[in-house]
Parts: sequence; C-alpha cells; structure tokens
Amino acid sequence: MPSLLPQTVDRAAARTPLHEAVRCDGRALTYSELAERSGRLAATLAAQGVRRGDRVGIHAGKGLAATVAMYGIMKAGAAYVPLDPSSPPARQALVLRDCGIRHLVSEPARHRALTELLQEGVPVESVVGTDGELSDGVRACSWNDVASHPVAVVDPGLTEADLAYVLYTSGSTGTPKGVMHSHRSALAFARAAAETYGFTRDDRLSNHAPLHFDLSTLDYFCAALVGATTVVIPDAHTRVPASLAALIEAERLTVLYTVPLALTHLVLHGAIDKRDLGPLRWVLFGGEPFPRKYLRALMSALPGARFSNVYGPTEVNGVTYYVLPHDLSESDEPIPIGLPYPGVDIVIVGEDGEPVADGEPGELLVRTPTMMLGYWGRHDLDARAFETRRLGHDSDVFVRTGDLVRRRADGLLVFLGRKDRQVKIRGYRIELDEVETALLAHEAVETAAAFALPCAEGSWRMEAAVTLRAPGVVGPDELRAHLTRRLPRYAVPDRLVVLHQMPRTATGKIDRQQLIQQAEHPAGIQADA
Repeated sequence: MPSLLPQTVDRAAARTPLHEAVRCDGRALTYSELAERSGRLAATLAAQGVRRGDRVGIHAGKGLAATVAMYGIMKAGAAYVPLDPSSPPARQALVLRDCGIRHLVSEPARHRALTELLQEGVPVESVVGTDGELSDGVRACSWNDVASHPVAVVDPGLTEADLAYVLYTSGSTGTPKGVMHSHRSALAFARAAAETYGFTRDDRLSNHAPLHFDLSTLDYFCAALVGATTVVIPDAHTRVPASLAALIEAERLTVLYTVPLALTHLVLHGAIDKRDLGPLRWVLFGGEPFPRKYLRALMSALPGARFSNVYGPTEVNGVTYYVLPHDLSESDEPIPIGLPYPGVDIVIVGEDGEPVADGEPGELLVRTPTMMLGYWGRHDLDARAFETRRLGHDSDVFVRTGDLVRRRADGLLVFLGRKDRQVKIRGYRIELDEVETALLAHEAVETAAAFALPCAEGSWRMEAAVTLRAPGVVGPDELRAHLTRRLPRYAVPDRLVVLHQMPRTATGKIDRQQLIQQAEHPAGIQADA
C-alpha cells in the first residue's frame, strides 16, 4: 500500500499508464503524463531550492496545472498550500507570510494577479509556471522550462508522518489559520471513503470544489488511490446549474461530490430531466444541511444513484457518513450525519467534559487516523483543539470539533450546530467574528455585528450591521468594497445596513438576537436615513 500521496499517482501510472488521471475543459492527462510532469516539476522545484518540509503555494485556478502542482510539490518533499483565487491580494499575502512560503507554482493566465500579489511585500523567492517578468529578486521559471528540465528522481526521504498540505480556513481573530495534514491522514481518509463507496478505476469523480476547500481532497486522493479519473469542473460550470448538468452528462460522471446548495440549484434550475445522467451512481454531499424537499426531488430525478451525507471538519477530514435509504421519509428532521467511518472513534461530551447520555446534545470529539497534525504556528489553538482522554488503562488524543451533535436511539448522529460563532454558507466555513473584525478595520466604523439567517433554499445567508463614528461619512456600498479587499467573496455579507445605534442587552453587549429577529421580519432591518 502507498504511504505517500504521490505514490498513488506513480503506482497508477505503472498499472494503467494510458488511463486518464485528470480532465478539465476538454483537456486531459493520463496517469503516465501526470507522473512524468509532476516528477519534472519536483526536480525543477528542487533546483530552485525547495527542500523537505518547505511549504509551496499554489497560485493557480482549477485545472491541469494545479493538479500537476499538487503532486509535484509533494514529490519534492514539500507541502502544498493552495491560495484562494477569489481572495484579495492582501489576504493571500497573509497566508504567504504566516506559512513562510518562499516558492510559488502559478500559470500564465494568473500573471496579472501574481504581479499584484508580489507587490504586497511577500517573502517569495521564485515562481514556477509564469511567462512574464516579475519583481526584482524573484526568479521566474515557465512551464516550458519545467517540460525541458532533465528527468531526475527526487528522494527527499519522506515518511507518512510528514506534512503533505496546509489548508487555510477562516479565523475568529481576522487572521486565517492553517490546518496541517500529513500523508498518513490524507491517505487514511482516501482509503476509508474508497472502501465505503466502492470506488474503482472505472469511476469518474467530479472535482467541484477548489483546492483550498477541503472537499477537494476526496476527489483527488480517492481517484488516484484506485486509479480512477478526476474530472475538474471549471468555475463557469459551477455557477450555472444547467451548464453543470450538461457537463455531468457529457463527462459521464459516476460520482458527484459537492455542497447541498449546488445540488439544490441543480434541482431548481439545472433542467436535469432533459439530461441523461444514468452513469451517476453516487451523489455525495457535505458542508451544510440539505433540505429534505430538495433532496427528495433530486433523488426522484436520479433513481439509479445512491446518496450519502458526508461529515467531517477540515481538521479531521472525514468522520461520519450516512447512506440514505431509497425511500426518504416526508419528515422535516435534518438528515443524519450517520455513523463513524471504520477506524474512527467518537465521544459526545457535555460542558463538564463528561460523556452525555444518548439523545442528549453535546460536543463531538474525534479520535481518528485522519486527524490533522495541528494548526500551522498556532500552539495556542492546538492546546484548545486537542484533548487527551483516558481509554481504560491507556490514553489517547482526541480533536474537539466544536460541533454540537446528539446520538439518536438508532445510533445515528444528528448535527445540531456550532458551539462558537462559525457558520457554513454555500459550503464555505466563515467566522462571523472575522467579518466583524474586517468591518471594524474601516476607520469610519464604530461598531459592527455579523449574523447568519436561514434562507428559503435551506442554506444560510449572512447580514451585517454597523454604526459609524460620524453620521453619513460612508455608505453600505463603500463598506462592501472595503470588505471585498479584505475577505473572499463568499465571506462578504449579502446585506449590510448602517444604524444610528446598535441594540444592546442589559449587560451592554450588542444584542445580535434582536438583530436576527429584525432581519427575519419581512421588512428586514431598517437602515437609518
């Protein structure tokens, strides 16, 4: 069995060299080509000074180049760190500085964005995959240079315990935090998922999520493990449900994995009744609750597919799964998150840290081979996330998920919400405190409150309210533009209002519950004139 993620590609290349490894927008790489190109990239990175344990940023959109970058970086002994292309340069620069990233892999189409990023004073020394001129002191190397680089096997001496990738998620302090995963944790999840859903080399798995979103790890790593094909869905198709349905049909996808909101839009606007989606045998979803009425409609439209709810925070990859029955009941209860994957141990604890009785709500703690190594450079967060618990005569480490769950009488787990103020909107994890921090960074803002509300499609929407230091100095449009420069697009509130004063509790705190109640009123929160 492979112990390193790149070995899955090389072994698939040895078994079925001409089988497609990855496709995107009509172009493809076989496993032989992916193995060869990632090997040349690894040798190029090594020549640029990349060594075991380094972190290399991926500054590329969804596609073949990003796939080669992932495996090439890991073959060089480094960990890949995908940057969010939708984030402003200043936020991407935070990641580069925080993670000590000195090398990037990019692509020609991103040259202008790359130039803007390098102007942020980042510690980048070299960029592979760009054709244009760069800032003084930054070495540039094109993909043509990579293709002509002598073939050389790079042996950095990795073990399965070494760092494989770092995914940055939203942070409550306004600073993103990096979740570190090893080759062991990623492969453990890939094996569990591949065995649970019976993936084979004949499968064609969708890659709907971008690399910086943890859902992408199932698509890529499960496919490579079994020698299947990953079909990367371009952003243009993810935004138009009818286009996505056409792509699913044209690519004859057998596995679709995405967030419930995308599937809801597929039901409502995808015209899937006009498409032949017969090859689709698994529809996996996760990241947020899926409203039963839309899920029932999708199951009715795809009678030949099985459906599964997949649960697992970025810190622990996959934790539980729930394969839905063919006949979904008319109940309005949330879809269970199911049972733990094989090899996953859980405990549900109350505020006192003791296990709760079945049926009682509590925080979910997880002990699993798929857990993270920790947060990059944040031992304070590690201390809160990891908990050592007694297990008979021994003890072991659990991860505190911060998620509230309860165990039903039939043993299935039901997700109840977050302990903190973190929410998931369209599958993206957002810290409401981070949004408030960004608003308060504007010199005209005195106070700020961000909050989430359920929307008609069963997902969530975010709104925010502010008060100003002086009336009328700025308006909502300027504040939204301010947030767009600091946050990813998905973290910008759907509605922002300016108030004369914030509602307060008896203790003087901002009364967010009152704001939510006002926002839920048909007229919404009324902005001050």
